[in-house]
Amino acid sequence: MTVKLFVDALVIASAAVALALAPRVLARRPDSVGAARRSVSPLVALAVVTGLVYVNQVLFTVYVLRVHAGDPSFIARYLPAGWFDLASANPGLRRLADSFPAPQLLAPSVLRVQAFLELPFVLLAFATVVRWLDADLYRRIARSTLLPLASVSYTAVFCLVEWDLRNPYTVDDLVVRAASAVLTPLVLARWAARDTGVSRTPASVGGLLLFIGSLGTLGVLVLVVYDTALLYNLGRLDDRLPLAGAAAAALTGLRLAASRVSPRSDAGLTLTFVGQALRHGLALFFVPALVVRYGVMFGSPLLAAGAGLLMAAVACGCAWREAPAETEGASDSGRLRGSLQLAGRLACALMAGAGAAYAVARLTPPSYYEVTLLSATATFLVTGVVACGLIDAWVSSPARKSGAMK
Repeated sequence: MTVKLFVDALVIASAAVALALAPRVLARRPDSVGAARRSVSPLVALAVVTGLVYVNQVLFTVYVLRVHAGDPSFIARYLPAGWFDLASANPGLRRLADSFPAPQLLAPSVLRVQAFLELPFVLLAFATVVRWLDADLYRRIARSTLLPLASVSYTAVFCLVEWDLRNPYTVDDLVVRAASAVLTPLVLARWAARDTGVSRTPASVGGLLLFIGSLGTLGVLVLVVYDTALLYNLGRLDDRLPLAGAAAAALTGLRLAASRVSPRSDAGLTLTFVGQALRHGLALFFVPALVVRYGVMFGSPLLAAGAGLLMAAVACGCAWREAPAETEGASDSGRLRGSLQLAGRLACALMAGAGAAYAVARLTPPSYYEVTLLSATATFLVTGVVACGLIDAWVSSPARKSGAMK
């Protein structure tokens, strides 16, 4: 019960911090891009961290095979079902284990290495998505107080979960996580300060769909890593490789296509609203995202869902506030009419997206709840963007305009 209360308090605190600070970060003038300097993109860093996570899985398997005769129960008994499906029968891993010198030195591979890598894995995944949408937004967030606050927020919820699943390594893990919470934002902020990217996803159907597709395929890869590595289930990797390979190939194609999309956009009012809502949403979710996710499992699900919906509503409100800028100079009645028209268009797109997302959620096979959430969210966004594009095209069609003039 105590852990649940702390998680709920953290959900409320992280949401409050996001609501207070994210709008200020977005309101700042864009950062000036200096001369080209050596930097590391969050996607490259994410790939490196992911590789290290899997290296640790291999070393952990070697440790269990040599030191514990292939039996992970020494640690598995402290954790829930669904962990430690090892690849102990893999011939290559067995040969490596048989020839590995001093396997007892691999003891830190039990939870502690992962405790250090989990924070950069999550932060880099989020930073990658933000940079895809808007490189300037990535720099603003990474160079603001949002980054260290997200590090504290994520680490706090990680530590609460660690304490709820106490085991002989818990104290070590808490110390390691604290060190990662200090080092990770420092390194990421330094990389962002050197970043010179100027890309921004255009508010067009093509640009937004490529972004959503990239977000979805990255989400699939993150879930594969979560299932096979972060839960020490390397034995499941063979079954997940086809899915991971397809997602990686799709992501590569989507990013190549995104690099060829024209940055200029003649998007209508509805798509412009969607682009701004996504931008505000990523900034608002940066601090509470992981806390909300764990709040579903270790806190009060309704509170976590409410916090997530509040962030989405505020993002839409911020985008709505910016929409009238397109009608500057119009009369009060003209602005009111434009706002009502935008509300009607968005209502149609919202209903279409919600209906499609509900159907997909019902059809998604039971698994981790994140799988259902990812599939439903991606469906909602794709359907909503397509609907907004069709509505904007219909509103701006010459035939309709001529009809309206008559």
